[in-house]
Amino acid sequence: MSLETVVEDIREEARAHAEEIREEGEERAEEIRQEAERDADDIVAEAEREVENEVEQRRKQKVSSAKLEAKQTRLEARRDVLDGVREEVEGAIADIDGETREELTRALLDAAADEFAGEERVLVHGRDDDEALIAEICEDYDGFEYAGEYDCLGGVVVEGTDSRVRVNNTFDSVLDDVWEDELKETSTRLFEAGDEET
Repeated sequence: MSLETVVEDIREEARAHAEEIREEGEERAEEIRQEAERDADDIVAEAEREVENEVEQRRKQKVSSAKLEAKQTRLEARRDVLDGVREEVEGAIADIDGETREELTRALLDAAADEFAGEERVLVHGRDDDEALIAEICEDYDGFEYAGEYDCLGGVVVEGTDSRVRVNNTFDSVLDDVWEDELKETSTRLFEAGDEET
């Protein structure tokens, strides 16, 4: 065997070994590339999930915030309507006159009078416009006298000089009691149609 043959065999073996290394390197490079692509796909998918979750969370927050704001707006509108109704009722009560006003004032004073049995002097306050009416009604009770204005829609505030008892039988106090007792039903009647639609 000649030197050239040995050199050629060595070269051939080196080429084969180099080809083997190159193929292994290419295979390994392909594996690394595929693994990197899978990792990149996983990273992109995770990022997309995070973005979708963030978008959904923000959407829910916006919807929740919008619902809360709408509810607050509805409640404020209802409060405004109820305030308007209350003002109309107060106006109608303040405008009661004639026999009806006298009967109501007399009934309220009569209801308060029992608290002052045995008192020598009882002071009765009422609306300034009702001074003559209250003074006239007081004449029917021993020791009762009109004692000045009380800011109200009508009715009386009665107080004894001995017992220091004070009874508020104004139209306002009666309205407050009725309003509180009937507010839920009034609100339901006013707003039930709107609630069914939403």
